[in-house]
Amino acid sequence: MARIAFAAGFGTALEFYDFAIYGTAAALVFNQVFFVTGDAWFGTFISLATFAIGFLMAPLGAVLFGWLGDRRGRRYSLVLSFSAMGLSTVAMGLLPSYAVVGALAPITLIALRMVHGLARGGENVGAAVFATEHAPEHRRGLYGSFVAMGSPIGAMMANGAFALVLLMPEDTVVTWGWRLPFLVGGVVLVVGLWVRRNVAETPEFQEMAAQAAAVADRAPAPLPLAQVLRTNGRTVLLAAGVNIGLTASTFALTTFMLSYATAAAPEGLGLPRGPVVLVSLLGLACHALMNVASAALSDRLGRRPVMMFGAALSVPAALAVFPLSGQGTVGSVALAVVLGFSATGVLFGPLYCFFAELFPREQRQSGAGLAYHLGGVLGGGISPLVANRIISGTGDAWNVGYYLAGLLVVSLLCLLALPETAPVRRTRPTVPSKDGAPV
Repeated sequence: MARIAFAAGFGTALEFYDFAIYGTAAALVFNQVFFVTGDAWFGTFISLATFAIGFLMAPLGAVLFGWLGDRRGRRYSLVLSFSAMGLSTVAMGLLPSYAVVGALAPITLIALRMVHGLARGGENVGAAVFATEHAPEHRRGLYGSFVAMGSPIGAMMANGAFALVLLMPEDTVVTWGWRLPFLVGGVVLVVGLWVRRNVAETPEFQEMAAQAAAVADRAPAPLPLAQVLRTNGRTVLLAAGVNIGLTASTFALTTFMLSYATAAAPEGLGLPRGPVVLVSLLGLACHALMNVASAALSDRLGRRPVMMFGAALSVPAALAVFPLSGQGTVGSVALAVVLGFSATGVLFGPLYCFFAELFPREQRQSGAGLAYHLGGVLGGGISPLVANRIISGTGDAWNVGYYLAGLLVVSLLCLLALPETAPVRRTRPTVPSKDGAPV
């Protein structure tokens, strides 16, 4: 079980590294390499718009890889999605800049980002289903948290890679230094496939496949997506709502905060890029720790109570993040991101397991994947864009906090409408005493 949990979580961390380095590069350098305009803040907005394209494609990836996972196997789906992510990342690192080939450069970059999104739609939830179906029933939350922890660890790897790149001179970073984290994606691909090479298919899928083969001659199996929409459409929408506030907040912290803290006044704080990236690493570490703690607690108390507490805690945290960071020092930004990441970590820890348990095994990867990534489009996919335009339109970063807090309230309300999915805690068995009475 430890090897399975490691393979699922470490593979997801590597996959998210590939996905996250695009967001880091979009916030820091792509406005000088691919999206060159007369207005640097607007160039950043265009860069973040292409970041959002990955989220727009993810629901399609969830449908495609969900179908493969529910019909061909969880492991089969994971290998394909992981390979697509790694290969497209390496291709990005080899792209010529706008100065060399003109408009062909950003067009090709956008096409590769679309592949990123498709692959992301199959990897993270697919890995969560893989881990939870292998896990003991009373430890599903904990094992699912290893996949959840893969996201902040992958983002930490991405930020760490760029922290090293930013030690180079500015001209070197813009000319070729930014490519190094993308080219490392080739190594990431090989390592990820090696980690998962000998991990078996889940027992639940093997049992399901055997039952499907026994009745294959009687009737064709319906498409998992059709089953999900027909029988669990309401659950998909509510689960997507849970993810809206969560991903909006986390990607505002991981991606938008980098551009806001380092951009020149009046839009940004004008802080040096290197220390801001290191501050982000600190916040992501707190996020990862809270993921594991809250997921383990959900095995004892239930998924909903823990997640509702996390959502309720995240609302005031979102309102405090930008007043704190607006003080304009590296220390104030550090305090803001640690607060925001710690609160959302409580909400995120049990989420993958919760989503997987909401759906029957025949439609689990399709249902959980579609719900997660629909919420991701409306949350994390557009939150950096919306935050950028809020500051341009109002001149006040505090309004970004109101936007995030409103979406977190949506997450909380959707959680209230969904059922508890954790197994009922078994009461302690009675043990007869020497005189025969139970104790």
